[in-house]
Amino acid sequence: MAYIPTLKTKYNEEILPALMKEYGYKTVMQAPRLKKITLNQGLGKAAIADKKVIDKGIEEMTLITGQKAVATKSRKDISNFKLRRGMPIGVRVTLRGDRMYEFLERLVTASIPRIRDFRGINDKGFDGKGNYTFGIAEQIIFPEIDIDKIDRIQGMDITFVTSAKTDKEAMSLLKQFGLPFKNQQK
Repeated sequence: MAYIPTLKTKYNEEILPALMKEYGYKTVMQAPRLKKITLNQGLGKAAIADKKVIDKGIEEMTLITGQKAVATKSRKDISNFKLRRGMPIGVRVTLRGDRMYEFLERLVTASIPRIRDFRGINDKGFDGKGNYTFGIAEQIIFPEIDIDKIDRIQGMDITFVTSAKTDKEAMSLLKQFGLPFKNQQK
């Protein structure tokens, strides 16, 4: 029997029926679902000064997600920052399918509770089309990262791309998955 992530099963058995009831969808295809999760880490000036920073960023992002990260390259020259077109300036990963659900489960159960002085994630990160982005200040909240081997603390942005038509539907979906929003109004 093939392995199915816990959150994928939860979506099909609990979240989907709840969303269909809440919004009155006629078919399961109308209900919002999580399409992908993207992680992006801009390494900026450090990447320009030291090329090893990009390699370290790729290594850490690969550890966190379980999928090979790729370097993002600059699109244009900016002389004030000593930046040339095509220079690596960041790291990104796009997760879909089972890896996406596994990462989301680790994020909600293990990583977010490790954030210092945590009072919930901000609910202002919706883009109007049902996608949500929030930032993490330190990569050390992930249990996969060994704190002793860290050269510098780096932040990252995590984007949840959903098939929801509105931010309200997307927020309902993400709340059902267990994301702890600050303002928990219904």
